[in-house]
Amino acid sequence: MNLRFHVPLPRSVRHAPTLLAAMAAVLPLTAMHACAQGETFGSYMTTVAAHARQQGVSEATIRSTLSGLTPNQRVIELDTAQPGRSNTPPPMSGYLSRHLQPSLIARGRAKYQSLASILPGIERRFGVPASILFAIWGHETNYGGYTGDFDTARSLATLAWEGRRRDLFEGELIALMKMIDRGVPASQIKGSWAGAIGNPQFLPSVYLRLATDGDGNGTTDIFNSPADTIASIAHYFQDAGWRPGQPWGVRASVPAGLDPDRYATKLKAPSCERVHARHSQWKTVAEWRALGVQPRGYLADDVLASLFQPDGPGTNAYLLTGNYRVILQYNCSNYYALSVGLLADEIAR
Repeated sequence: MNLRFHVPLPRSVRHAPTLLAAMAAVLPLTAMHACAQGETFGSYMTTVAAHARQQGVSEATIRSTLSGLTPNQRVIELDTAQPGRSNTPPPMSGYLSRHLQPSLIARGRAKYQSLASILPGIERRFGVPASILFAIWGHETNYGGYTGDFDTARSLATLAWEGRRRDLFEGELIALMKMIDRGVPASQIKGSWAGAIGNPQFLPSVYLRLATDGDGNGTTDIFNSPADTIASIAHYFQDAGWRPGQPWGVRASVPAGLDPDRYATKLKAPSCERVHARHSQWKTVAEWRALGVQPRGYLADDVLASLFQPDGPGTNAYLLTGNYRVILQYNCSNYYALSVGLLADEIAR
């Protein structure tokens, strides 16, 4: 996964980058290194080995994965250099112009066409439009163009030893060893500095839970197989609650006299509160129409939607369905989710 940090809901925790930023916002930047507490990297790896052994990881995998590991200072630098949260989000328009470039759209359409024979089956199986799956793939790794070159075992071991999110990263390191026990070659498990791997940039624990054979060859290869990549993303979205037959949202026209503050949400989101706070109250499309808000694409009158004007009154507006929030579980950022939805629309056009 690319290095943007947001928190997915617990049911679908997947991205190390996504999870890290929000956790960094609430965890103090103290005890940067676990060794500050008197624990060497080597002694901590002995502890990890014992925990892995208790979870059934083979001795051969424990030795091959943990022997000779050293902490990666670059990973620590990247982890502790995450930007703080701004009170004034930058304009959405600039972000969209950078992430909806014609070249990205064209590559998405080409990939879509190359896999056209298997897409109907994946859509029927998981209920998620293929265009959304390709938009995620495009945003995460440029359709596999760059999946990261950090040694994942070393990154996860470093982040666990660092200590601020030990339970998370130790669990992911043990999950990685379970992947190896399942037959995934250790040599190909490389990814982002924060442990996200493969074309869809899954954490190892999510690979174990949701990675899926998309081409029917009996293997699950999110590193090299486009079909397995697409099916695995589809499985993730199905697990996160995607509602078949409903779009992520549509552009909308908003009357000049509408006061957005009057319709501000009163709900408190369990995670990513600042992201969700920018959306309005939920109303049916019929109720929005009665207020003068007109969807510029099809949404049934009984669909619940929230109004979102990311750059303020008088700028582009969107009516967002519950499926938009499923995209947010993949990466909890309005910039990410909106650009994924719009990219999917362009790929499908």
